[in-house]
Amino acid sequence: MRAASRIRRLIHEVDPAVVDTWKWRGVPVWEHSGILCTGETDKAAVTLTFAKGAALPDPKGLFNASLEGNTRRAIDLHDGETIHPTAFKALIRAAIARKRAAKPPAAAARAKASQRSA
Repeated sequence: MRAASRIRRLIHEVDPAVVDTWKWRGVPVWEHSGILCTGETDKAAVTLTFAKGAALPDPKGLFNASLEGNTRRAIDLHDGETIHPTAFKALIRAAIARKRAAKPPAAAARAKASQRSA
């Protein structure tokens, strides 16, 4: 479980505004303008799943699971493994930027709507 704590700390170092939630019978979820990633745990590994991971740059090759799909990507961290902190933070930054770009803030949406009606 230490890996999950380290992951949480790295995520909040990138952006303290990321919200920790629990969904689906206790799965930790990190959100910022939507879900960034989930953190399922079992006896052997922590699996970090990025719902839109296939669209994120991964130059260090952190994604090592769910590689066959067109959308999701995951990182399996097994007991004793560590994650490259700089590369992981870059993934989190990219996920936040993607969420912000895909979902305009409410004020921006209202401004666009008022421009169309004018």
